[in-house]
Amino acid sequence: MSHAGSGKRPESLDDRIARWRAELGRRGVSTAEGEALERRLRDAVAGLAQAGLTLDEAYLVALRRTGQTGALAREVALERSGEASGAEAPGWSRAGRFEAAWALTMAVAAAVAFKLPELLGAGSFVENAEFYARNAGLFALTPLAVYFAWKRALRVRQCIPPAGAFLAAAVFANIYPFAEGAATGLLTAIHLPIALWLAVGFTYVGGRWRSAERRMDFIRFSGEWFVHYVLIALGGGVFTGLTIGMFASIGVDVEVLLTTWVLPCGAMGAVVVSAWLVETRPGVVENVAPVLARVFTPLFALALVALLATMAWLGVGVDFDRDLLIGFDLILVVVFGLLLYSLSARDPASAPGLFDGFRLLLLVSMVAVDAVALAAIAARITEFGFTANRTAALGENLILLVNLARAAWLDGRLFQKRAAFPDLERWQAGYLPVFGAWAGLVVVAFPPLFGYR
Repeated sequence: MSHAGSGKRPESLDDRIARWRAELGRRGVSTAEGEALERRLRDAVAGLAQAGLTLDEAYLVALRRTGQTGALAREVALERSGEASGAEAPGWSRAGRFEAAWALTMAVAAAVAFKLPELLGAGSFVENAEFYARNAGLFALTPLAVYFAWKRALRVRQCIPPAGAFLAAAVFANIYPFAEGAATGLLTAIHLPIALWLAVGFTYVGGRWRSAERRMDFIRFSGEWFVHYVLIALGGGVFTGLTIGMFASIGVDVEVLLTTWVLPCGAMGAVVVSAWLVETRPGVVENVAPVLARVFTPLFALALVALLATMAWLGVGVDFDRDLLIGFDLILVVVFGLLLYSLSARDPASAPGLFDGFRLLLLVSMVAVDAVALAAIAARITEFGFTANRTAALGENLILLVNLARAAWLDGRLFQKRAAFPDLERWQAGYLPVFGAWAGLVVVAFPPLFGYR
């Protein structure tokens, strides 16, 4: 890279990528894999530049996000750190301050949206918990989608699909006459945020939803966002506990104020704040989250193997009760999220190694656990018939089984060097709309199908 005042022509993006491709060649990466990685790198640079980063910053972050942590990435990092000494931090430039103000505005909008129904006479979230549960995804994710639509400078026609999704969600979350305590109402509360999160993904990728590389970027963002949100939530919990204790020591009870205003409004606003942190401070968590994936992937793989072995040893059949079945599905959801993020954090150019072996073991174990769960669901349906909950569980486990079985097959071929890692990435990225479509189907069709009960 050239430095200011050196008299040399500043390196263009093509110059940088040419050096990077040469480095890949020295590492033994094939031409086809190099071209796939280059497309992914260029997409990442374009998205980061659109987000307000300079070319140097966008290129450096894109190298990290695409897993290129070899000698060239270290060289770029060293050069960039030398150039940036004494420079204004990108997050606090004039554009950065404006973005921070916009993110804060959207965070406040999320908090206001959550409290507005109460102010209009709908009752508090304690008194009307079912209404707030069904609409929580709308309150939190609509401002987030607006934030990304602004940040990615989406054109009006690009805003139509996500806007239509949010409008449909608002209608179907509130138009149906749900019975009190209805299972279909709970299913709506669970599945609506899943469908809307993918609508947010459309705005995150700048409308380029057909790009597998951009979908993987969204998966990576989702993992980093989750880590940020959990950290904020933990900090908020500590703050709340200490504040209640401090005021209690002088005889003042602030618990109601904090639990009915500060906590729910903070939980809504933190959805946008976490996204802003991921976008403007990518180095804070992006180096930690892959480490967490590498630690917990082997742990969960071994835990699932131990679970299956224990079930076989004890002769546990598939006659699970409802609570145990829910526990199995929660395990699958958590581990599947970990699996997706571990894929997005892997260096696509690396040869299969020990970590990949644990991921394959995790995939095979998940297929077995999912098959056990499906057998248990089928047994309950055979004995007790179809209900909204059982039908939703059946569909979700079938969809997940197809995904996991194909992923395990591709991962096995990767170990045999008969498939490339991008094939596995494209499969997972291409399968995301299936989850969104099923979530939308549950929200739209299940309430009338099962009598709003």
